[in-house]
Amino acid sequence: MLVAITGTPGVGKSSVAEKLKEKGYKVEKLLNLALKHNCVIGEENGELVVDVEKLSEIRFDGIVEGHLSHFLKADKVVVLRCDPLVLKDRLIKRGWSFEKVMDNVEAELLDLILVEALEKNSEVYEIDVTNMDVEEVANVIEEIIKGKGEKFKPGKIDWLSKFADRIEEVARL
Repeated sequence: MLVAITGTPGVGKSSVAEKLKEKGYKVEKLLNLALKHNCVIGEENGELVVDVEKLSEIRFDGIVEGHLSHFLKADKVVVLRCDPLVLKDRLIKRGWSFEKVMDNVEAELLDLILVEALEKNSEVYEIDVTNMDVEEVANVIEEIIKGKGEKFKPGKIDWLSKFADRIEEVARL
């Protein structure tokens, strides 16, 4: 079974993937798979560009972590979500530029990765990780893998409604 863990940069994908690896799961970073299967087609602004069409043909048995992993033909996709204000703070602490921070906050506000995941996959889940630690998130993903993830079906997280009257606060650094 292929399980994709995806989400906006800064939501905790790598930390959760590491915790699942510690628990004995076979886990691979998407970028490592892309490099191994010649899906990297260049570099832009210091980041590798991945051919998502070619990437979608890769078959892997285990968990793949990365913000493009929802483009794989996954059996289950788990989208990690985070309060945009918390996400903004995390990305600022990484030293990212204003433009890069705001692009990612906007993507989270607009459910961009969730929508892409739903367009490409039939079994998608979303977890609000804002107030969860890594162990808790890993435990929820284990439940989803075991087929017990009904309460994490998409549609319960709505950042736009939550921040409708505070959009200026979200947009300020």
